[in-house]
Amino acid sequence: MEKNRKLKNSELDRKTIEQFKAAQKTPLIIILDNIRSLNNIGSVFRTADAFLIQKIYLCGITATPPHKDIQKTALGATDTVDWEYQKDTLELVKNLKAKQVKILSIEQTENAVMLNDFNPKPDQTYAIIFGNEVKGVQQEVVSESDTVIEIPQYGSKHSLNISVSAGVVVWDLFNKL
Repeated sequence: MEKNRKLKNSELDRKTIEQFKAAQKTPLIIILDNIRSLNNIGSVFRTADAFLIQKIYLCGITATPPHKDIQKTALGATDTVDWEYQKDTLELVKNLKAKQVKILSIEQTENAVMLNDFNPKPDQTYAIIFGNEVKGVQQEVVSESDTVIEIPQYGSKHSLNISVSAGVVVWDLFNKL
């Protein structure tokens, strides 16, 4: 037998759509605030599926399934992960806060908390907001957030693709929860 033999898809213990829907979810919600790239949207769906995210909100200009360019990167995750379109991100944030959801904007601001220093409470639901590829999270949404989290970066760009940011943040919070 080979050392570190790659597993076949049939060996991965994948959940069916029904099993995914019935599974206990991670207390995380993702909000996409005016995301332009359909590939980024699809990638976020795949990340949300991988870590059993409660729901994705697609806001503003963010496109919604079904769309071939979302499906291309989502690989079916739009069928498993609950999602909803909301026109106004700020209104959504206020509604979630009224339901005791803590709002986390992923952005670079004064007084942002570095991701590695943020410790989520296991009995709390968090909504994580990822902003537009150029403009980031809207300032009014950042201002309404409970916490702003920054992903520490040490190179010259200090900018990550939205789908990469979502993967980094969701993985970190999933591990901490």
